[in-house]
Amino acid sequence: MGGGITQVTPLSPHVAQPSRDGAPPGDSTPRGDSTLRGDGVLSGPGVLPVLPALRELLPGGLPRGSVVATGDWSLLCLALAAGASIAGAWCAIAGLPALGVAAAADAGLDPGRLLLIADPGAGWPQVVVSLLDGCDLVLLRPPSQPSAQVRRRLEAVARRHGGVLVVAGDWAGAQCRLSVTRQQWAGIGAGHGRLRARRVRVVVDGRGAAARPRARWLWLPGPDGAVAIVAADLGEPEIGAEPGIGGLEIGGLGIGELGIGELGIGELGIGELGIDAVGTGGPGGESARRSAG
Repeated sequence: MGGGITQVTPLSPHVAQPSRDGAPPGDSTPRGDSTLRGDGVLSGPGVLPVLPALRELLPGGLPRGSVVATGDWSLLCLALAAGASIAGAWCAIAGLPALGVAAAADAGLDPGRLLLIADPGAGWPQVVVSLLDGCDLVLLRPPSQPSAQVRRRLEAVARRHGGVLVVAGDWAGAQCRLSVTRQQWAGIGAGHGRLRARRVRVVVDGRGAAARPRARWLWLPGPDGAVAIVAADLGEPEIGAEPGIGGLEIGGLGIGELGIGELGIGELGIGELGIDAVGTGGPGGESARRSAG
């Protein structure tokens, strides 16, 4: 390959086995049909399935051959890939050197069917071409703004191979765009408590079937670490609206999408701060409580 792959991290050994429907070994996710399987995950012809919490935002799933843009990198990117991974699809993540195996697995991705390319290098477009040739879904954070020629090339490759390209960033011409327009951390009370979950308002728009904007409040993640729909009886979340949980708006604090930025914490904002996906403690929990007070 012209650009070369500088580092590929195999996450677990995989022995190719014939699939139950007679597909060749190593090809358990035939492209262009609805043979993906997974408990509680639905798919249709020509699509990759999504998690149940995302079905109202993405009816039918992620169309094969499409590009989905999510704006900034966030946990939403991994949530988009989790449904397909649970159902048996091969996924690749490129351009996210700080993303670890544990974080991807906690988000629902199967480490046994996941490739991590921490730094695709200057020739990253060719790396993505190769990944789309072999994987059902590729999650990419481009190291540089792609030109119109590069975008058209990668879009054509995705259509030809029936893959889905999820871009953590802006992508002119993406068929579908998702963005987090509001977010609220839950768990901080009146000067006490610890962050346990996050509620976000996700908006979807785009072209074709996605031309009509849709919005939904989601737990991303919820108190149990899962992605879930915020119960309708809670209405639009407000600070302190939920008994026993409380809330903290972080928009004006200069904190990134997942509580990163000036705090200097990891890509998912749950490591050094002592906030893991299920709301348990960590080495930074005490300092987080003091700062909250």
